[in-house]
Order: sequence, then structure tokens, then C-alpha cells
Amino acid sequence: MVSSPAVDSHAHVFNKKFGFAKDAHYIPDDNQQGSPTEFMDVLHAHGFSHGLLTAALPYGFDNSCMLDAIKNSNGHFKGIALVPPTVTQKELTALNDGGVVGMRINLMFYGNKELEEPGAQRMLAMVKEMGWFLQIHCEKDNLVVAEDLLRKTGLRLMIDHFCRPDVSAGIHNSGFQKLLEFGREGNTVVKLSGPFRSSNQAYPYHDVDPFVGAVIDAFTIENCVWGSDWPFVLMDRRVDYGPPLTCLDRWLPDAKDQRKVLWENPSKLFGFKA
Repeated sequence: MVSSPAVDSHAHVFNKKFGFAKDAHYIPDDNQQGSPTEFMDVLHAHGFSHGLLTAALPYGFDNSCMLDAIKNSNGHFKGIALVPPTVTQKELTALNDGGVVGMRINLMFYGNKELEEPGAQRMLAMVKEMGWFLQIHCEKDNLVVAEDLLRKTGLRLMIDHFCRPDVSAGIHNSGFQKLLEFGREGNTVVKLSGPFRSSNQAYPYHDVDPFVGAVIDAFTIENCVWGSDWPFVLMDRRVDYGPPLTCLDRWLPDAKDQRKVLWENPSKLFGFKA
């Protein structure tokens, strides 16, 4: 258990009163869904107080489920939205007022489509004016392919799951090295989340340790946050909250560093208050 206040900086929530998009990329099994109340219970059980929610892909561009969770969290949740290229300034302002601090794109599922489609440049320019993060879900060499387009946005980037590196390719592969390049430049945040999504091993996922160590060196503690990826959608093996959390003791043995990653950094970056 960690010491409160602490932020879980990557999770999704589901609510049966909000329907999934008809063209949803995937529909999670019922046992891979979790409500905002259930998430808050899990947070409290492990010593956490706050959560940064990432809008769940099955809802498409309808962020209502996430916004409802934020509204009813008494300031304990904020969010990362999914935003269409047709978004209006009024709609972005409403998201911002509802506790949204960034938008997410999915290079892993869609490649560069969300950065290149008609209206994308206009949308990203408005998002930049909002002062939001551009959160990126990616893997392997996605960052290499998207680099020029990402830099062109001028947005501060935040990388999910330390880029889901190809562990079998080693730390010197081009995709992971591009992540480290972004980190050394000092304007990108990385999530030390989801080791089970990259590891070729069962818990405690020792094969990702060299990657996490390289990420922490490149980004510095100041630009690292931690996330659980609860409720662990699209996993073909059981994942629980506690075991991946214990990896932090190995990655960041200094309690002061853990405090930075779990509270000081996310509270500053996302505007949480104790």
C-alpha cells in the first residue's frame, strides 16, 4: 500500500448507463469492465486518493461516461478525452470545464490517421490553445513513423506504458530509442504503466526492467508518472492491481522518488489537490 495522497495516472471506467459506440474498435468482456465506484474502492484499498482517467475506446468520441465519473468524484478524478477532428471550440471548452486535461491518440490501432485526417491540424491547434497534453498510445516503432507529425503539433506529449517496447528486440531498437530521445528533450511525460503489456514473462515482469531503467534515466523522475491500466482490458491472462504496483519498489527504491511519481508530479501536471 502506498501513502495517500497518490495518483493512479492511467485507468479506464465503464458505466452500463452509457452505451458503447456502434463502430467500437472492441467491446471488453464484462469481467474487464469496472465502474467509477469500483475504481475508487480499488484506489482506496491500495492507498491512492486520485485517478487520471483515459476515455475508454469502446465509447468512441462520446466522453460522457468519463465526464460523469469526474463530476461525481469530488475533485479526485481528471480525464484524457477522445476528440474528433470535427470538434468545436465550445465542445473543447466544455471538456476542459469538465476536468479534462488532455486528448489521446492511438498510433497502435490507427497509425498516423488521427494526425493526418481532414480537420486534424485545426483540432490540434485548438487543443494546444487549451494547454492540454497529447497522450499517445503506441508500441514498437510507432514513434519513429509519427515523429515529424507529433513535433509539428507543438503539444506537450505524454506516452502511455513507456511505449510498449518490443522487449525481444532489446533496448537499442529504433522505436525505443526514439522514446528516449523525446525523454532527453525534457518536454514529454512518460507513464511507468502496464509492464504486463510489454513483458514476455509472468509477474514480476523482470524482462522490462532494463527498459524502465533507461526511461527513468532519459526522462528523469520529474517527467515520470505511474498508472495501473485498471481494469486491464484486452488481456488474455488475469491481472490484478497489487502485483504490478509492487514493481515500483524495484524500479524506484527511494521513497522520495516514489513520492514524486505518485503525487508530486501528477498533482503538478494535472492539477490535483490533496
